[in-house]
Amino acid sequence: MNTRLITLSLIIFSIAMFRLLPHPPNVSPVAAMALFGGAYFSDKRIAFLVPFLALLLSDFMLGLHDTMIYVYAGFALTVVIGFWLKTNMNIGRITLAVVGSSILFFIISNFGAWFTSGLYPMTLDGLMQAYVAAIPFFQNSLLGNLVFTALLFAGFAVLQRNVSVLAENA
Repeated sequence: MNTRLITLSLIIFSIAMFRLLPHPPNVSPVAAMALFGGAYFSDKRIAFLVPFLALLLSDFMLGLHDTMIYVYAGFALTVVIGFWLKTNMNIGRITLAVVGSSILFFIISNFGAWFTSGLYPMTLDGLMQAYVAAIPFFQNSLLGNLVFTALLFAGFAVLQRNVSVLAENA
């Protein structure tokens, strides 16, 4: 039994359930789960698998939508950004990863909203309208990403210092 693997997985599945609780729009643990998985799982397949399963499970409970492919693409790229964190985790790199992944997710997911919603003309101007309309939601998204990432990374750092078996690679 790999205690670290189980602990990391339980943390990710637990934090994913926050999506089911009432919360301000776009304040969710999605990016934090992806960054955390990418940064802490030593097996890259598991780094994708566990956060994706947690996201998918919560999506089944919340409901599926037309832009899921774009959300999941942004999520996958956020896991990859988490791989970059693995080599040298510090507050500056983690903050940069959160901001960068938030911007990347904004670009990809709102492209998907433009492409699938029918709310905007299928022109460059229509795409820009979609991005402008989404700007107010970015603030909440970034806030959620910062808060949940801080909780996950700081919380696990404390666990690692106090539970020696968690310092092993998963």
